[in-house]
Amino acid sequence: MNGMTEETLRLCDDIAETMAAARGLGLAANQIGLALRIIAIETGSENESRPLVFINPRIVLLEGEEVGEEGCLSIPGFYETVKRAKKAVVRGRGPDDLEFTFECDGLLARAVQHEVDHLNGILFVDYLSPVKKQLFKREYGKEKK
Repeated sequence: MNGMTEETLRLCDDIAETMAAARGLGLAANQIGLALRIIAIETGSENESRPLVFINPRIVLLEGEEVGEEGCLSIPGFYETVKRAKKAVVRGRGPDDLEFTFECDGLLARAVQHEVDHLNGILFVDYLSPVKKQLFKREYGKEKK
C-alpha cells in the first residue's frame, strides 16, 4: 500500500482525464480549482497509455533556449511565442507515491515548464513583452465581454 490517499489518487485521475478531454498537452491542478501541486503532462509516447502525473513537481535543471508558440487551456484561442529552456529535468512523485525524475526536451520541456509555472502563479502571457501584454489585455478583454 502506498502513502497516497484514495482522494489524492482520484484527484490525479481527474486532472489527467480533464486534460485529455480538453485535448491539452498539460494541466495543473489549480487550473481546475484544486489547491494542490499536481500536474499532468501528455507525453505523446505510444508506450504511455496515460499522461504522466507529477505530485509536488520541481524543476531541477533547465538547459538551452528556444522560442516556440504556446497556448493555454485557461486562455482559449490565444497563442504567442515564448522563450523557454530547450531541456528540462523535473522531479516529483507519481500516484504510486514513488519519486521519479523525468528528462525531456522540445515540446515536452515547454509543457513541463508551462505547467510548473501555473503552480507558481505564472501564466505564459507573463513572459510577453510589455507591448504584447497590452495587446493581449486589449484583445482578450474584448472577447470576455
